[in-house]
Amino acid sequence: MKNIIYLIIWFPVVLFSQERISGTIFEAHPENDALVLAGANVYWLNTSVGAVTDMDGEFTLAYKPEYSKLVISYVGFKTDTLTVRSAKHITHRLKPVSDLNAVTVTSRKQATAKSYMQSQNVFTVSSDELLKAACCNLAESFETNPSIDVNFADAISGTRQIKMLGLTSPYILIATENIPSIRGASQAFGLSFIPGTWVESIQITKGAGSVVNGYESIAGQINAELVKPTTDDNVFLNVFGNIAGRFELNTHINTKVSDKWSTGLYLHGNTHNEKHDVNDDNFLDMPLYNQINLMNRWQYTNLEKGFVSFINVKFLNDEKQMGELDFNPKTDKLTQNAWGSEIDTKRYEISSKIGYVNPEIPYQSLGVQTAFSRHIQESYFGLNQYEITHNSLYASATYNSIISDSRHKIKTGASYTYDDYEELVNTTDYERTEYSVGGFFEYNFDNLDKLNVTAGLRLDYHNLLGAFITPRFHARYTPWEKSAIRASFGRGKRSANIFTENQQMFATSRQINILSSGGDIYGLDPEIAWNYGLSYLQGFNLFGRKADITLDYYKTDFTNQVVVDYENPLEVNFYNLEGKSYASSFQAEVNYNVFESFDLRLAYKFYDVKTDYQSGTLEKPLVPKNRFFANASYETRKHGEIIPHWRFDATFNWLSQQRLASTTLNPVAYQLDEYTPTVGTLNAQITRVFSPKFEVYLGGENMTNVRQNNPVLSADNPFSGYFDSTFVYGPIFGANYYMGLRFRIN
Repeated sequence: MKNIIYLIIWFPVVLFSQERISGTIFEAHPENDALVLAGANVYWLNTSVGAVTDMDGEFTLAYKPEYSKLVISYVGFKTDTLTVRSAKHITHRLKPVSDLNAVTVTSRKQATAKSYMQSQNVFTVSSDELLKAACCNLAESFETNPSIDVNFADAISGTRQIKMLGLTSPYILIATENIPSIRGASQAFGLSFIPGTWVESIQITKGAGSVVNGYESIAGQINAELVKPTTDDNVFLNVFGNIAGRFELNTHINTKVSDKWSTGLYLHGNTHNEKHDVNDDNFLDMPLYNQINLMNRWQYTNLEKGFVSFINVKFLNDEKQMGELDFNPKTDKLTQNAWGSEIDTKRYEISSKIGYVNPEIPYQSLGVQTAFSRHIQESYFGLNQYEITHNSLYASATYNSIISDSRHKIKTGASYTYDDYEELVNTTDYERTEYSVGGFFEYNFDNLDKLNVTAGLRLDYHNLLGAFITPRFHARYTPWEKSAIRASFGRGKRSANIFTENQQMFATSRQINILSSGGDIYGLDPEIAWNYGLSYLQGFNLFGRKADITLDYYKTDFTNQVVVDYENPLEVNFYNLEGKSYASSFQAEVNYNVFESFDLRLAYKFYDVKTDYQSGTLEKPLVPKNRFFANASYETRKHGEIIPHWRFDATFNWLSQQRLASTTLNPVAYQLDEYTPTVGTLNAQITRVFSPKFEVYLGGENMTNVRQNNPVLSADNPFSGYFDSTFVYGPIFGANYYMGLRFRIN
């Protein structure tokens, strides 16, 4: 015991007493001498001590007097060896091989970037990728991404729901700048509350994510990075309109207040007030709505002292009206005069991030995040009433450092969450308060060559879920050049918000039943699942052009799940799993630069998602077993040229048949086939860039004009016991075309 105490006392002293050397590596470019080189190798000659420069071209590594020769190398650049006589900060510029009369290899920045180095299966979607589609909000930002499935939750609300690895969004941790944001009351509509122009990039993690971000993620993590006042345009304007009568306006105004403070004001507004009924079922094909979304963002930067911080204040007001064409809320609300629905949402948010990097010891950093939100939704669906108020508080602190040298990195810290729910479901009140506090530790080993391993562990206490441990593990091995084999496993645990996550059930005549198991949340036990994954990424050249192929296999096994059972067409039943429930996902993806400025992406996905229902083991409804995806993009601007130019993008999605929940207990007139038809849709967009300040785009969605003709069951008698709007497997409106413009002042 005494030896352990001595170790605890002396370990920090030994750790931080070593001398360090740091530096920044740039490209010696004749036109821009400030281009940093991320991923450059820096190591001491004839040793195993080294580092890889980060996204800012910076590195740190251990120094000893016997180390004298520092080697700096990067593919496509001349390797340099520097003589170092003391620990100090080094700034060095590598010369491209073109300066040595060698062949010059040029490439464009990829719109979607996959890492060969990280242990986690993460890929980054840049703003260039987001511009390939209308991307009016975050829910519509995944149309050109084969890893995320986008479909409509029902035929009434127009809500887009995303899925990953065959599981719906509640099983995905969705964060804004690493602060969990789309959760609780915002789960159903929250993705549509983040405007697309506010998003700078999206990081998508498949499978078990990092323990740093919490214990709730099961299928994966999605993090949206917002635009920064210091790097966004001084003035940005985006105007959008489509033939269905949807109009949007986005305005960004950024200004530098002082040497250290900058601020941005972001305004988003959208409206749709035209009634459409293409399939003549007397129901609106898309809701009528108005939304105002405001954000004020402050950024503080003090690089001399190592501080960077952000403060965000947001306000949202969103109003939707749905239902029959002649529904009038003033006279028909909660009556049988006509079937209608309204969803009014107000949301208030304030968040802050404070980051500190030790200027003397750059590998030491501390980040503190806090966020508070108040979400108020008042809604009714026909004769069903649903209201929810959700107050949420989140706080976390994370410390980063190394052990011995930069091959051994650690992250440790603590987090706290508080959620207070007040729900009204027709005449029944549901109230509960959840809070949890936890600590985490994550270790990363990177030998700078073939192996990268991340192992993390969380210990949390939750007032309703008890104390529990969350392990996560990720490994990347590089057997040969341009390859990455990854493996991961991890555990996730969450409390299911059965009403807000399944609001589409209110737009039916089904009776809602909760089959209590004696749990603390709606009488149900928490959901627990293990996720396992394997991935292989291989880059190669085909006919002299860049290409890569990715093969992924992930499986999620639930040890407990809140089963949402629609198999009786007159009821929706919630109960805890008795038996097995799993989701298996296989994906093959190929990216190929066919010729300069023309990129092709092809993907195939196979899903096997089954659950033991009370009626037996069944495929999960509305999950296609097979999906084919293709995206092509072309830009007339050649490498090194300036604008004006054109951009062309097209995306094709094909979905195989999907199982529908059973309707055999209905009268024959209200029975559906067991499986849906296949669905194939085509989206395309053309952009004309006139100058760095101005561009115009024109596009089409569902240009194949695929329509589900009868998406609402018993539309002719919506107050009957057979009314149901949840059997949606494809587009309802048909082809839709849009146009917009973007204007910038830098």
